[in-house]
Amino acid sequence: MEYGSIEREIRVEATPEVVYEVISTPEHLQEWWPDEADLKPVPGATGSISFGAGTPDEKVVPLTVVEADPPRRFSFRWAHGEGEAATPVSSFLVTFDLVPSDGGTLLRFTETGFREKGWEAAVLEEAYQDHVRGWDHFLPRLVAYAARVGTRP
Repeated sequence: MEYGSIEREIRVEATPEVVYEVISTPEHLQEWWPDEADLKPVPGATGSISFGAGTPDEKVVPLTVVEADPPRRFSFRWAHGEGEAATPVSSFLVTFDLVPSDGGTLLRFTETGFREKGWEAAVLEEAYQDHVRGWDHFLPRLVAYAARVGTRP
């Protein structure tokens, strides 16, 4: 099995402008992905997201915005060590490409950087499968949330 990248192509019943806001701003991100988000959608900006906020198992994950091109593309590197620079070797790259499609958006999602970590095969496979399960859970939430936001007056 190839553990180089995770790719999904999903139709969203909302305009690219709405979807871009949903994937790039903390108040919207928190509705479908992390419990808390602290970031500015500006290239080079650093921030964090957290899961399990307020619990003993809280996990805070650093994030660095790579590209912010509304309403076409938003990408960031994440999961690098605290205080460590986000590089192709130290982090995963998540990219959302948004394409207008029949009044909605075709969202092309990719996450790369698994092989670059240099992990042994079992660790690589476990991390990759963990991320696949995570995105398979969270991306449908993004679709449903963006559709709700897109229909608000």
